[in-house]
Amino acid sequence: MERVLGNPGPGGWCAILMFNDVKKEISGGSKETTNNIMEITAVIEGLKLLKRECEVEVYSDSAYVVNAFNNGWIYNWLKNNWRTSGKEPVKNKELWQELYDLTKKHRVKFIKVKGHSDNEFNNRCDALARGEINKL
Repeated sequence: MERVLGNPGPGGWCAILMFNDVKKEISGGSKETTNNIMEITAVIEGLKLLKRECEVEVYSDSAYVVNAFNNGWIYNWLKNNWRTSGKEPVKNKELWQELYDLTKKHRVKFIKVKGHSDNEFNNRCDALARGEINKL
């Protein structure tokens, strides 16, 4: 989950990791960022905390992140030397590379959730991401 005031502008991200009855919340922010950077960062930071190979379900309200994997964009970017179908360089290439590398270590399924709806965990992430912006 991400939250950015202005785009670019100050932004925050959050991830909630859950396994059985254990829940861990992590969050962070940046004074000058974009919503896309915060969206990718949230998934990266969550996956980085996994200590061993896992089967992971990533729930995100970011169509950008979910579609990159579920629609195969990232595999095309890799095949095209990090160029879009329009032959433009992929934005945030370094973050995408890091996320791709992390997804190779795990079995990751990306699931799109509706943002700003009545999803308990999405609402909690939104509140924590906003809290990170307030700290900047």
